[in-house]
Amino acid sequence: MKVKSKKISGLKQLEKDISASPTMFICAFEGLKVEEDFELRKRVMAAGAQYRVVQNRMARLAAKDTLYEPALGKLRGMTSIAFGGDDPVSLVKALVAYGKEHAVFQFKAGVVEGRVLDLDGLNELAKLPGRLELHAKVLFLIQSPAQRLVSVLNGVGRNLAVVINQAVEQGKFAAE
Repeated sequence: MKVKSKKISGLKQLEKDISASPTMFICAFEGLKVEEDFELRKRVMAAGAQYRVVQNRMARLAAKDTLYEPALGKLRGMTSIAFGGDDPVSLVKALVAYGKEHAVFQFKAGVVEGRVLDLDGLNELAKLPGRLELHAKVLFLIQSPAQRLVSVLNGVGRNLAVVINQAVEQGKFAAE
């Protein structure tokens, strides 16, 4: 059993971590094996987030008077949270993919930018493109008009060269 001072410091650290994060996903992990939990932690870290198993009472105390209070207020069973990261979509995609592979892993709720999401909302969020995908699309859209302009400008010179070449082949420029 933890000493009271360690519990208090753990609570303060949890409060600090969740208050600094705009995104949190609350999960049930009961029945995961150690290897499966390790794989889940690797996926969450690859998404740039943190994963932590929490006591329900500690989670409720840490979330008091925050955006996360509605989601963490009525927890039951074994609970874990995934939070942090710059891209909530990549985190939820990693969690949904893991949940499809391991049936014992389940979502309880999620909070994204202050909005509490249920299971349907999390699945909809997982269908959205990630931040890197959106960056790639924006860069393509920015670059596309420039590419078209260069293509049009090159087309004039290319067409002129084709016309001159055909005229030479037909002998239109032959000296008489």
